[in-house]
Amino acid sequence: MTEQPKGNPFLWGAIGRCPNCGQGPLFSGFLALTPECSSCGHALGRSDSGDGPAVFVIILAGFPVVFAALFTEVAFHPPLWVHLVLWLPLIVILSLALLRPLKGLMVAAQIRNRAAEHRRDEDA
Repeated sequence: MTEQPKGNPFLWGAIGRCPNCGQGPLFSGFLALTPECSSCGHALGRSDSGDGPAVFVIILAGFPVVFAALFTEVAFHPPLWVHLVLWLPLIVILSLALLRPLKGLMVAAQIRNRAAEHRRDEDA
């Protein structure tokens, strides 16, 4: 069994680096994982984060924006177009900004905890 490099695999995943070594890229597109790390050769394509990142985006971005929209409606009673101009761009920006780091975190957690979908060959 190879020795794990020192560092935080969750931080590496969140910034889009290979959670195994922290060097190679984790993503080949916006959300597409690279098949394997170009630095350490670790197979990243077997990881499947499923709907986990989307659920966390809904919680982390949706709740504050919906709360702010409801508060604004109750306190100020603005017309509908004000809500559309304020909250629609905010929810889109927050969702896109959070989705990739949260997917990286989920993949890192899967690799770190040796989840069934991502067992290494030597661990199986």
